[in-house]
This record gives sequence, C-alpha cells and structure tokens, in this order.
Amino acid sequence: MSEAVRHEIRDHVSYLTLNRPESLNALTPAMRDRLVDLLAQASAAPDVRAVVLTGSGRGFCAGADLRGGAGSGDRVPGDVARMLRLGAQRLVCAVLDCEKPVLAAVNGTAAGLGAHLAFACDLVLAAESARFIEVFVRRGLVPDAAGAYLLPRLIGPQRAKELMFFGDAVPAPEAHRLGLVNRVVPDPDLPKAAHAWATRLSSGPTRALALAKHLLNTSLDTDRASALAAEAWAQEINMTTADAGEGLRAFAERRDAEFRGR
Repeated sequence: MSEAVRHEIRDHVSYLTLNRPESLNALTPAMRDRLVDLLAQASAAPDVRAVVLTGSGRGFCAGADLRGGAGSGDRVPGDVARMLRLGAQRLVCAVLDCEKPVLAAVNGTAAGLGAHLAFACDLVLAAESARFIEVFVRRGLVPDAAGAYLLPRLIGPQRAKELMFFGDAVPAPEAHRLGLVNRVVPDPDLPKAAHAWATRLSSGPTRALALAKHLLNTSLDTDRASALAAEAWAQEINMTTADAGEGLRAFAERRDAEFRGR
C-alpha cells in the first residue's frame, strides 16, 4: 500500500502525495498508518526541514475510505471510539505534533477527514478549484478527525457550526475569506507555489520553527502564566541552537542569515 502514498525528499523537503486518484484519494487505514510513519520520520530526520502534503489527480482527499464494512453489526461498545483514536485522530495529531512545518497543497475536493487533514497543517495553499466540505452531517454522523477542535480555533465557533450543521461545500475563495486557507492560487500554479513556500520553510531556522509551532498550537489550550512560561523555556532551548547563534551574528554583521537547521 506504500504506493498509495508517494514519498520523496527533495531539497530538504519531504513531499507526501496521496495517490489513489480513482477514489479522490480516500484514505485507507494503511494509508493513514503510512502518513503517520512518514511524519514521524520527518520529525526525526535532521536533513528534512519541511513537509508538503498534497493529492494526485483532481482531488486532495475525499475523507476516509468507508468501503471496509462501516455498517458491520459485529461491533461492541468502544470499538468506534478506539478506531477513531488509532485512526483519524492519530493522523491529525501526527500533523499537529510534527516537528517540521507541514504545508498542505489542496488541489481539489477536501472532504471530512480530508478537510481536517488540511486544516491541521501549519499552512494551507489551495487551488482555485479546491473546495472544503464538512460532509459528516450529510451521512448522519458526528464530525470526527478533530474537526470540532480545529475549526473553532481557525474561524470561531459560530462559523464552525454553520459549516458542520449544513455541510455545504466551501469554495477556495470563500475558505480564504473565512481564514481556513492562507492563499488561493490558479490551479496550474499550485505545485510551483507549494515548492516556493516549502523552499522558504526549509531554509529557515528549523528548531525555532518547531518551538514556535508548539507555542502556537498550545496557546489556546492554556492560561497566560503557563503560556509565558512555555515561551521563556522555548527561548532558552532555542538559544542553544547553532541557527540562533547564526541569526544573531548575521544581524550584527548586517547580512542575511544562513540557517542550517541545527
């Protein structure tokens, strides 16, 4: 199943491409596990300094592949919750916890888990043809894959409820207006735009970005005193890195810094 998730590393960037275009890249359990493993590898690899997540064909990700017996009558209480913890929730957490910046390049429909996978990324580029759908209500389901955690933090609870209660498709320009995506680009320009942003990320101070990501991701879940203590310790840790020293020297010498991710 590894071929269903294409992986290559170029110029210090780990490119992850969902590769089941015939199903709009609906995620199977094997694909989820593969993505979790690759995100963990990106965190641990010193030479990987950014991650790009995209889809092949005309869709980013249509959500979870539900053809594996979603209606089975053999379940007992606790099975569904366990499936979510080990599946969709584990994948979203792998994106949120990745120590490298993760950029989503959304090239078409992102529905359900697919939408939440994009929203969990640190930055989101969307093609003009992209659209985001909180499809759960259409199936009589409760939103999962951390959607009720992610959306209010991105756009506030009222707008999140509108998207989740009605399940309407949100075109890329509207998603940009709401604050769900960072930038919308013409469809042919998406790979180039994603590469340009990934190159900027991969040339940055990698450890400082990881610490900044952690501070930002936890900021809405903590009190002021804890947030400021975390900030102080993050600064303390970061000052031990070579990139911090390089940045300060470059400032003093009035030149551009050359960060190496160390």
